[in-house]
Amino acid sequence: MTQSTEKHDVFHAIADPTRRSILIMLAEKEMSIAAIASCFPVSRTAVNKHLKVLCQAGLAASEKTGRETVYRLKPQPLEELKNWLQFFEVYWDNKLLALKKFTENNNG
Repeated sequence: MTQSTEKHDVFHAIADPTRRSILIMLAEKEMSIAAIASCFPVSRTAVNKHLKVLCQAGLAASEKTGRETVYRLKPQPLEELKNWLQFFEVYWDNKLLALKKFTENNNG
């Protein structure tokens, strides 16, 4: 698969702190690439690459308005992440409950 057609998954997309910050910004409002780039100490090209990963993961969408490209959040793919994390939430709840029972039985 070539880089231009490569599809990134949600986990890869949120692995980078800059991309997570961009998602938070886009959750508040739609933004142009210039506005997004002005918030980071990296080049506009670097921000564009981050936005491309987010778009390929389905977490962001772009729309050309005049000479600017505006980006917006598409939160639906985060459902995959939520579902994955829920498994571990149940896992840790069960482990903590077992620990609680163990300590109560050994202290009482």
